[in-house]
This record gives sequence, C-alpha cells and structure tokens, in this order.
Amino acid sequence: MNRIAVLGSANMDLVVRQSRLPQPGETMFGSGFSTVPGGKGLNQAVAAARMSGAVDFLGAVGDDGYGTELRALLATEGIRADGLAGSNEPTGTAHISVVDSGENSIVVVSGANNTVTALTDAQRDTIAQAAFLVMQCELPLPVLVEGIAVARAAGVFTVLTPAPVMPFPEGFLASVDLVVPNQGEAIELTGEADPVRAAELLSAGKTWAIVTLGGEGSVVAHDGTVLGLAPARPVKAVDTTAAGDTFVGALVARLAARGDAGAVAGARTGAVVSEADMIEAVRWATVASSVTVTRAGATSSMPTFDEVAAILA
Repeated sequence: MNRIAVLGSANMDLVVRQSRLPQPGETMFGSGFSTVPGGKGLNQAVAAARMSGAVDFLGAVGDDGYGTELRALLATEGIRADGLAGSNEPTGTAHISVVDSGENSIVVVSGANNTVTALTDAQRDTIAQAAFLVMQCELPLPVLVEGIAVARAAGVFTVLTPAPVMPFPEGFLASVDLVVPNQGEAIELTGEADPVRAAELLSAGKTWAIVTLGGEGSVVAHDGTVLGLAPARPVKAVDTTAAGDTFVGALVARLAARGDAGAVAGARTGAVVSEADMIEAVRWATVASSVTVTRAGATSSMPTFDEVAAILA
C-alpha cells in the first residue's frame, strides 16, 4: 500500500463558540467551549487515515497532558507515530473563535512544533519510503526545505499547503509537486486576485495547483493551464475549521489509493499523477470537506471513507 508521510504541526484546539467577534477591549459571553485535537499537520493526517490512507505522522508534542491525548488519537486512528518526538516545550495550542455563521478566527501558539527544525535519520527514512509527503507551514521553514529535498531525492510526490504564508526561498514552491492554497493565500503568493490566474502562475513548470474557494469550489491547474473549476457541494456550514485540511488529506488518500508507487512518483523524477486521477481525487476531497463544515471541531468533524463513498454512490 502506498504510504503517506505527513510532516506537520500537532496542536490541541481550544474552541470557543460565540455570536460574533468581540470589539477591542470588549468582554462578551460565549455559548460553548471544547478542546479538540488539531494542528494542520495532525488534521491532514487524520483526514487521510479516515479515508483509508496508510499514514505516518512526523512532528513533535510536549511531554504533557495534551501531548498524551494527541498520541492516543493517532493510535486510535491507526496512524504510525514513530516519527513524533517528545519535547520539553508545551504541546502547541490553537485558540479558535467560531461565530454563529460558521466562520472562525484562530491564534496559534506553536510550542513543541517550533522545536522541529531538522529531520532525524528515522524521519528521513520514513519520507523516502513513502509515496507522498504532505506538509504545511506551521513548522519552521528549514525542516520543510529539508523534507522537500529528501522527498525529491527519493522520487516521492510532494504536497504543500502554504498556510500560513511565509517568505519562501526562491524556487521552493516550484519544487513542490502539488500546492494547495486557499484564495487568500493564493493572492499573497502571486499578487493575483483572480483565482484562475493565480492557479496558472502557481502551477507553472509542471506543478499541480489547486486553489480552494470555500463555498465556490476549487480551481485545478497543471503546468500553467487551468483544467477547470470543481464546484462545491452545497451544505449549511456549522464550523469551517479544518475544511481545507480535510480536503488535502482526502485528496492525497485518494491519489494514494488509485496509483502504485511508480505511477505517483514525484514529478521531478519524470512521473506524474494523471489528470484523470487528480480530477477524481478532487471530487472525493470536495465531498469530504463539505461534510466537515457541517460539524463542529477539527478532527472531530472529519468523515470516514464510507460516509463519503455513500454520498458519491
């Protein structure tokens, strides 16, 4: 089975539900509070595992109660966590305000995630033996650069969610096989407000780019050419937290399921994901993320393979 290595952040989400965001200096009452395992890396790992992906998670958590809970979740989801280091720093936290419309605002305190500055030998081996490497930008940039280098050397297909956007080294994005920003991130990366044009720019040079547009769907492009707009599945949103992470995790899980290692090897070694496989994976990812927004929380909201398959049947 094609394995998916996820190199990324692991946080405990501290979620407050409220009618609106407060004004500066204002105190207001919320309507609910919950703690939910999250972090963009852990979210994508769980989403991929629930879509029947074989997942390894690489990162760090603190030697504290939150870290224990996150390790337990990974075990429950069947995700291998040999590459999850312990740290003297506290486990990362995300402080999330969710308003009644379903939109959210998030403040992340990185904690142990900031200690992941270089790969261990075991983590390099895990990446080299995978078919896919999935990364986000909640870890220090040097380890992301190293992860891409290890993956490219081994012919591993690389996927990056450029969130939060940061100053990337020249050529970094072009070295990724698939980049998946939302519309705001795509604007920051390209300066283009038109998501179609942004997708064209991000996909130049035989890269794949998928610009997600929330309720408007997503734009799919490859090698500087837009293949089309994938429409969203209309639903009533309750909480948009982790919708993008669900999309990426489900997408990669479906790509891993549809091709063997040779068919999905990184584009920098001359082999690419086929257009048909990418379009089909986007279809699954779109449905998976639409289910996520109808439920509260991050990992708590993610659907299983059977749930998505039933909708697509």
